Amino acid sequence: MTGDTTTTQETASAEPTDHVVELSGVDSGYGEVQVLDDCSLHLDAEEIVCLIGPNGAGKSTVLKTVFGMLTPWEGSVTYHGEDIGGMAPEEIVREGIGYVPQTDNVFGSLSIDENLRMGGVARESGLEPVMDKLYDRFPLLDKKRTAKARTLSGGQRQVLAFARALVMEPDVLLIDEPSAGLAPNTAKDVFGHVEAVNDLDTAILMVEQNATEGLGISDRGYVLDQGTVRFGGAADSLLDNEEVSKLYLGG
Repeated sequence: MTGDTTTTQETASAEPTDHVVELSGVDSGYGEVQVLDDCSLHLDAEEIVCLIGPNGAGKSTVLKTVFGMLTPWEGSVTYHGEDIGGMAPEEIVREGIGYVPQTDNVFGSLSIDENLRMGGVARESGLEPVMDKLYDRFPLLDKKRTAKARTLSGGQRQVLAFARALVMEPDVLLIDEPSAGLAPNTAKDVFGHVEAVNDLDTAILMVEQNATEGLGISDRGYVLDQGTVRFGGAADSLLDNEEVSKLYLGG
């Protein structure tokens, strides 16, 4: 993929940072169709980073490449400095990365409690204390433990999906379009739950269609277009950037 790009420069920290997740020069795609083109970005401990951009820009492909659903053609994907590119998703989960897809992220025929236990099938011990902690953190799930997931509202299903991914106690959570298909008030609640997950010291790499709201709860953001990063920096600086606003925020 070719064309001129303009990328905002992220402010360099005084000390080198050991990034939790880093993509460096990644090419990736589906079959013979390339989607990511020399894509480089990173996620640091305990922060929320939001990926925005037009449909087909490669945002979800970034998450799938990190989570091992796609293998990088070129470049590297590292987790705490270790190469995880092409590692199987079940191994990625055990390493400490969780993933909440946009759709099919809960088992509708299972109860809330059963969904959470499914999220912990790879745990060797300590399931009950973790589930108790999650019920304390998300009381709406505690009240509906025996309810089938299919009876939940869209926003409640997203909360269940977050909680199920947290059963393995990841230090990174990949979230794809958490507000998709939700009414504005419900979406606002879901963003609050994203922040609650982050308060558990879980770093979050999130794809979000509602760019303004997504950046509004984030520390940093990246704008993807045609599979590569066009802009990157502090979330508030992206919101204030006239070119980003005009091209990607509808400003």
